[in-house]
Amino acid sequence: MSSLNLDDFTDLIERPDGGVRRDAEERRERQGLPPGALGRLDELGEWLSAAQSAVPVKTVDRPRVVLFAGDHGVAELGVSARPAGSAAALVRAVLAGESPAAVLARRQEVPVRVVDMALDCDPAELPEEVAGHRVRRGSGRIDVEDALTAEEAERAVRAGMAVADEEADSGTDLVVLGDISVGGTTPAATLIAALCGTDASVVTGRGGEAIDDLAWMRKCAAVRDALRRARPVLGDQLELLAAVGGADLAAMTGFLLQCAVRRTPVILDGVVASAAALVAQRVAFRSPDWWLAGHDSGEPAQAKALDRMALEPLLAHGVKVGEGVGGLLALPLVRAAAALSAELPERKPAEDAPAQAGLSEGDPAEDAPAADEGLPSGADRP
Repeated sequence: MSSLNLDDFTDLIERPDGGVRRDAEERRERQGLPPGALGRLDELGEWLSAAQSAVPVKTVDRPRVVLFAGDHGVAELGVSARPAGSAAALVRAVLAGESPAAVLARRQEVPVRVVDMALDCDPAELPEEVAGHRVRRGSGRIDVEDALTAEEAERAVRAGMAVADEEADSGTDLVVLGDISVGGTTPAATLIAALCGTDASVVTGRGGEAIDDLAWMRKCAAVRDALRRARPVLGDQLELLAAVGGADLAAMTGFLLQCAVRRTPVILDGVVASAAALVAQRVAFRSPDWWLAGHDSGEPAQAKALDRMALEPLLAHGVKVGEGVGGLLALPLVRAAAALSAELPERKPAEDAPAQAGLSEGDPAEDAPAADEGLPSGADRP
């Protein structure tokens, strides 16, 4: 019997402050630019104000990339362009600064944190700060067996919650959430199909490295078989994550829920983060108010999940690589929105700025006599 009751999050999570958001909207109207001149940046700045409970908004000075890593047993079926069990190589590339995410993070001066939840390698091969939260070595093959035991699923969710607390306590003011996985888009598609009530073919995409038609058909079959195992446990999100998720997805779900509790805004990266977010929304319906969708990866499952959560992607460049890259590309937009909202000056009231009314100091009109002063009786007024 699990000691973790996810239903508690429904009461723990509140929406961003609506009153603060209205104050931010009013402040924006006093900044002089016409409505809509900054497009969606206005909306982003107001969203951040509400999340921070601050007007003017505070600039985003301490963002962080958090990547949960794991291997998935379903990759043995050839549903991924990468060989099964090879996610550790991707992690090493990030740690060495040689991956796309590492390059973008370095250029933006954003630290990257990698959390190993279920990599298929010896944990001694990785730094302790990476492997310290590992739940197991690889997740089960979801088409024929559970990804995790119930105890492992709970440990993974709690690990994600702990990471969220660590980030909030360290002063992180915004998180880019992504994954490093091999086979991860298959359980992600399964979770989204199960929660949205759709068929396997509707949600199955070609992954980060564009698998061929034969691999896509194998992936469809794996999602279809996993869906049969998912439907009986739809009423319990912890059981659902254990059956057809994985340690990384379970940890990301816990992370997102606890970030909402701690009022930490999150930019979601790709389909795996979106799948975890959809599970978290099923747990606590207010939680998506704390998240932004960084980009549209082109994965049909991601589009389905974001539509269900009413999240509109900030970018649509078709970036499929994962690892937080799409979220990192969106981060400058969010930081720009915060900076503009915080630093653009407000207009001075007209009564305090006569020059704005066409008058300047010493204007003769200021010293002109009153309307009737000095005029002969009955004289015409000009």
